[in-house]
Amino acid sequence: MTKGCAVVTGASRGIGAAIALELSSLGFDIIVNYNGSESKARTVLDEIKSRGGNGDIFKCDVSNRSEVDEMIGFALKKYGRISVLVNNAGVSQIKLFTDITQDDWRKMVSVNLDGVFNCCQSVLPSMIHEKSGRIINISSVWGVYGASCEVHYSAVKAGVIGMTKALAREVGPSGITVNAIAPGCIMTDMLREDCDDKTIRMLVEESPVGRLGTPQDVAKAAAFLASDNADFITGQVLGVDGGFS
Repeated sequence: MTKGCAVVTGASRGIGAAIALELSSLGFDIIVNYNGSESKARTVLDEIKSRGGNGDIFKCDVSNRSEVDEMIGFALKKYGRISVLVNNAGVSQIKLFTDITQDDWRKMVSVNLDGVFNCCQSVLPSMIHEKSGRIINISSVWGVYGASCEVHYSAVKAGVIGMTKALAREVGPSGITVNAIAPGCIMTDMLREDCDDKTIRMLVEESPVGRLGTPQDVAKAAAFLASDNADFITGQVLGVDGGFS
């Protein structure tokens, strides 16, 4: 029996794809959200179905509220209720603070912070009606500690943490938990795009556990927060960083 629908944003690759697969294994129907790559989203959905799971892909720019509302409406119409929302979609950029343009700033805020706001506000009426739900926001270790040359990224990821803590207090009486995960250095396409081999080797050397994280490491944490084992956990920031912080 399905546990309901889980909407995972930015699920066509990396951490989002791993979370979609992990939640599917727990019995959730999955909305594999994507914005740029339909083929990769279909590959994730094919993998879900090959493992006996179920779901759909849905193209949606999370920074666009009308598109978010369409996605949430589709999920509710098809699956009846949304049990889990994972706000994973995001962009990153390495740039000196003095070189960050207005467009750079606006894009970072619109996707990484407005996107979380849009998805949470769109899904909450149905969760409040059901008196249950799990919201899991993917922040970053840099949202906790800050990163040089990633000021705009650090700022919005810190904003996600503040939103998580405040929203958890507001919707707790409705049976809804809201938590954040703060991944450290995770070996994803995004990391490879941002860092050269020398930087990656340096990050490994700085890690107490001697390796970078994997998308599956983050997915397992998300699965825990989505499970019944996390009923009494809300407003928290779970670091998945191998002791990096």
